[in-house]
Amino acid sequence: MSLQENQGFNTRAVHAGQAFEPRTGAVVPPLHFSSTYAQDGIGNLRGGYEYGRGGNPTRDALQEQLAALELGTHAYSFSSGLAAEDALIRALTRPGDHIVLGNDAYGGTYRLISRVLGDWGIGNTPVDMANLDTVRSAVAANKTRFVWVETPSNPLMKITDIAALADIAHDAGALLVVDNTFASPYLQNPLALGADVVVHSTTKYIGGHSDVVGGAVVVKDAELAEKIGFVQFAVGAVSGPMDAFLTTRGLKTLGVRMDRHSENGQAVAEWLLERPEVEAVLYPGLPSHPGHELASKQMRSFGGMVSVQFKGGEAAARKVAESTSVFTLAESLGGIESLMNYPSEMTHASVKGTELAVPVNLLRLSCGIEDKEDLVADLEQAFSAIP
Repeated sequence: MSLQENQGFNTRAVHAGQAFEPRTGAVVPPLHFSSTYAQDGIGNLRGGYEYGRGGNPTRDALQEQLAALELGTHAYSFSSGLAAEDALIRALTRPGDHIVLGNDAYGGTYRLISRVLGDWGIGNTPVDMANLDTVRSAVAANKTRFVWVETPSNPLMKITDIAALADIAHDAGALLVVDNTFASPYLQNPLALGADVVVHSTTKYIGGHSDVVGGAVVVKDAELAEKIGFVQFAVGAVSGPMDAFLTTRGLKTLGVRMDRHSENGQAVAEWLLERPEVEAVLYPGLPSHPGHELASKQMRSFGGMVSVQFKGGEAAARKVAESTSVFTLAESLGGIESLMNYPSEMTHASVKGTELAVPVNLLRLSCGIEDKEDLVADLEQAFSAIP
């Protein structure tokens, strides 16, 4: 076991892949913009670098950092979360294969699998991942290559037993893929629980500042890594040097940010739970959440994502979404600033009319790192606008 594996999360976040620059001693490694690299004779590469699509020191540093934090052996950084998912699926599936995924998966993931890769011959079955018997039946009924789960899920905040899903997938000769975007590697490590692959939209909590788009795939199996790495190189949807640098900078403070996100998420969820306008609060940190006990075992804490459903239906949800001042009405999540999203018409509009459709009375809140009293006060004034 390496020294990094013995170190705590925050130590690894700050130091993995971040050795000081040896010539000058610069504590922050330099940002490498070069698209090509001088060779010491034909095929005699310096440090293995040849061309920017195939390798870049800044991107390599990020990938080392990501692997260390997800307890994997190989990580691959991409230009977006969907680019990462696309590379993963094309690397490890073939026409005729099947993906069993959650029936409340992120709309963009479902669109990629069903509308883009579906035409390539990849089938899919959306199921309730909390019902393990249903998952087992769906896996057995098809030539399943992936069981694909988000936990917590987006935006219904369902919690799924990662270890149990890993057993189901492996018994059928399939792989378990966990989208760990909502939890981040600070709160949850799916590879340690039996998952084969972790995917991230690094745009969210990992980048953490709403200023960079990216994605990642992390594995701990060398054969899987070789196949994913080949597609990353051959297709080329890599993260650029500046994107990799910004993601690394954000990742260094992930642990301290997630502590604050979790504190604020818990405070907002508890406040919402007492409001008469609210039909349901979806947050695994609440003892009333059906996944609370399981989340307590799988996660360090419960994160900053809170979903809320209103008794007043769509009209109430829309009114609150358009009446806040600290919470910004915007897509995405996981940044230091608090965001509010109406998934039915925003992040999940692509699944309207399907079984993955999001309730129209639901808002998704990404609680940032502001003072929790200000977040609650902002919600209180927004609730006063409900007719």
